[in-house]
Amino acid sequence: MSRADYKNLYNSTRWHNLRRAQLARRPFCQCPHCDGKFVKGQVVDHIEPHKGDTRLFFNPKNLQTLTKLCHDSMKQSAERGGRGFDRGCDIRGNVIGAEHWE
Repeated sequence: MSRADYKNLYNSTRWHNLRRAQLARRPFCQCPHCDGKFVKGQVVDHIEPHKGDTRLFFNPKNLQTLTKLCHDSMKQSAERGGRGFDRGCDIRGNVIGAEHWE
């Protein structure tokens, strides 16, 4: 499935409702670089890239709130194999010891 094929998932009512719920539940950036700074997030990110898999796409446990800057720079870099979220995170950019977000 190509990136263009994902557009229909992001345009769905189900996604809009899930995104709204995520931002209400976790309004602040969950990036380790923003930890403790209470920076309001704008992007709902898939922790594990979904690549069109609707189970991953619509799984609320696979979502995190990020600022646009964190998403577009560090998270995208990490997904492309760059350094990105490297300190205090696993290879997918997840905070190690993520229980502190709960």
